Amino acid sequence: MTLRPILIHPDPRLKKVAEPIARITPEIEALAEDMLATMYEAPGIGLAGPQVGVLKRIFVMDATRDPEAERTPLVLVNPEIEQVSEDLNVYEEGCLSIPDQYADVTRPAQVRMRWLGLDGKTHQQDFDGLWATCAQHELDHLNGVLFIDHISAIKRQMITRRMVKLKREQARA
Repeated sequence: MTLRPILIHPDPRLKKVAEPIARITPEIEALAEDMLATMYEAPGIGLAGPQVGVLKRIFVMDATRDPEAERTPLVLVNPEIEQVSEDLNVYEEGCLSIPDQYADVTRPAQVRMRWLGLDGKTHQQDFDGLWATCAQHELDHLNGVLFIDHISAIKRQMITRRMVKLKREQARA
């Protein structure tokens, strides 16, 4: 298991559409393990392949917020949304690729997703609340979309300028 560096916006790889994964291989299993370790260490509740520079359709998530609760990690390969609710939910989202920046994003309150698991089988599950928000946020990453793409242009530009400044400061350090 290796902790992988997380790309920081703006990085052109974060805006690319990720490629489907043909089959589960030991490399994909190792990638998933690395991504989970990286997500937990960050700490975050989700992480997509493009965020660690791997343009493949894979993301990991665990929206269990209670530190006393048992972890419930999920690895979703080639995920697709099958159904969304008409009910909407507004959640203040953040992103490991856009550190310390948050904005309200409106998304469907419930989603049904289908994906390939590391066991090679197709899985389907309904998500709601924070799990639904996280799943949609991570799926957006696989399509080259960031949460700031769902907010006003002015707020998006302000956040992008902050990230450019942060990257400059990190490069100097």
